[in-house]
Amino acid sequence: MGLNDELRAVHENFRRHGPEDVRAIMERGARELAESGIAGRALGVGARAPRFALPSADGREVTLDGLLAEGPVVLTFYRGAWCPYCNLELRALQQHHDAIAALGARLVAVSPQVPDESLSLAERERLTFDVLRDVGSDVAKQFGIAFDLSDELGGLYDTFGFDLQRVNGGHARTLPLPASYVIDTAGVIRWAFVETDYTVRAEPADLLAALRDLR
Repeated sequence: MGLNDELRAVHENFRRHGPEDVRAIMERGARELAESGIAGRALGVGARAPRFALPSADGREVTLDGLLAEGPVVLTFYRGAWCPYCNLELRALQQHHDAIAALGARLVAVSPQVPDESLSLAERERLTFDVLRDVGSDVAKQFGIAFDLSDELGGLYDTFGFDLQRVNGGHARTLPLPASYVIDTAGVIRWAFVETDYTVRAEPADLLAALRDLR
């Protein structure tokens, strides 16, 4: 079973059992985001990846240039530890981390969460790759994948107890789209996955195939 098979199963369970009014708000928000055209404006294949320097979950500074000095980079953006779809994605990436490393690449994940949230996630999921903190989503904005939740959807998330005001360091409504990139050692994006649907993610097998293509 692939990652997106697991994600579909989770979403189908929500569609069957979630309250109708909640489903309607979330579906409306997803439709509006897709219709905004943000995915088409995001950086894609052939673009030069924006240089960044971000703190890791344990406080180290990680730079794109430093990562590229060691080989290609697999960069994935996720919404946060409060998102069950993100957690499934990170677990799947962890399962494929050795295969990614064997192809000479570095895997890093980026979210807008504050330090405690990022560290707790990395420890809970036993992640052996860097989880970076993009509080304020400045790097996500450079990639063209940052967006603001609608008041309706943000209010719904508040009722879920996600407390995005706290976990995102005061930037409660700004999130990244689910996005993954394979960046070559020259800093050029060679493979990209950008999706407005938060229930769909890049398949690790596709990331591995893109890395093999670099060879």
